[in-house]
Amino acid sequence: MSGRVVHFEIPFDDGDRARTFYSDAFGWKVEEMPELDYTSVVSGPVSEEGMPLEPGFINGGMFKRDNGPLSGPIITIDVEDIDSVMAKIESAGGTAVGEKLTVGEMGFAAYFRDPEGNVVGLWQNA
Repeated sequence: MSGRVVHFEIPFDDGDRARTFYSDAFGWKVEEMPELDYTSVVSGPVSEEGMPLEPGFINGGMFKRDNGPLSGPIITIDVEDIDSVMAKIESAGGTAVGEKLTVGEMGFAAYFRDPEGNVVGLWQNA
């Protein structure tokens, strides 16, 4: 388990407005992924495979805000096995938010709420 923060997500109410803002304000490359109802965000230089070329930054995404638990910015932590980590999270006082999701052929995502009420993401490569 790496335990590293590897991704961020920012919810939006107006996708065009959010994409324009972050692109103009920070120079982020944003790309709509309509088939996933998601926007990918590249915040620095990347390889042909889309991986960061410099230490110290991560890439992320944006999605339509819902009125549920995914209403604020989220950091995502890389893990080897979401199911076993989720068991550790629950025994430590956290709770699952929704079910584990398959993300195309890339991997799996899940969310949990920590004992302080924060929603955090988990990522497992396929």
